[in-house]
Amino acid sequence: MCLILFAWKAHPSYPLILAANRDEFYDRPSQPADFWKDHPRVLAGIDLQEKGTWLGVAKDGRFAAVTNYRDPSSWRPDAPSRGQLVSRFLTGSEDPGDYLQKMSGKAHRYNGFNLLAGDVRDLFVYSNRDRILKLDPGIYGLSNHLLDSPWPKVKRGKKLLAAALERTGQALEDALFDLLANRRVAPDAALPQTGVTLEWERMLSPMFIKTPVYGTRASTVLLIARNGRIRFVEKTFNGADEPWLVSRFSFQREAAA
Repeated sequence: MCLILFAWKAHPSYPLILAANRDEFYDRPSQPADFWKDHPRVLAGIDLQEKGTWLGVAKDGRFAAVTNYRDPSSWRPDAPSRGQLVSRFLTGSEDPGDYLQKMSGKAHRYNGFNLLAGDVRDLFVYSNRDRILKLDPGIYGLSNHLLDSPWPKVKRGKKLLAAALERTGQALEDALFDLLANRRVAPDAALPQTGVTLEWERMLSPMFIKTPVYGTRASTVLLIARNGRIRFVEKTFNGADEPWLVSRFSFQREAAA
């Protein structure tokens, strides 16, 4: 993932409202979201190159997502896949705080990342460039730097998400996908300096990214309602202007295994 916008316990009907874009090279093979055959309680896409995932939810309401921390100077080609951090949490049974605490001892092995992990009670974020944080109710944005870093896409996304919270049902879902589709390029003066060229900073600045070789591969909305209903909708783009696949799932949260 390269952009995760979420409201945690900030809406009367939905303890979790999450809207996210996965940005990746188009030639990296992946499988759209579905329940996993070997772990049927897990709903997520699959990175077919490393067998991990970028965002998912389990039937008991546990959820996780990861973004890369952009720092080309420290990138190591032999580092393990960051997608495994999500898949291990979703297929396991540990509380999110316990999982992150245990995993943090091995976090130095990975290239830079931000990991969001939560359940129906608590939500945490951890970066191997920072520390474990337990989140209070509120509206948050996470891209390729630390939580709520004032990047243009993060600030714009949080503002649009706050406006979307005035809606419910299908109108809420539509508003979330509308904000994820925002392609406004940030002015040069507002761009972060992350170690890539100015041209790439421009191309990476919109909420929805589209370049000849890299861009937003999928947009996902995850809603967990107070009554236990979980809705997961994913639009798959893979370089196209319009989604070629829309995957929609709705189910009642189950008790933890």
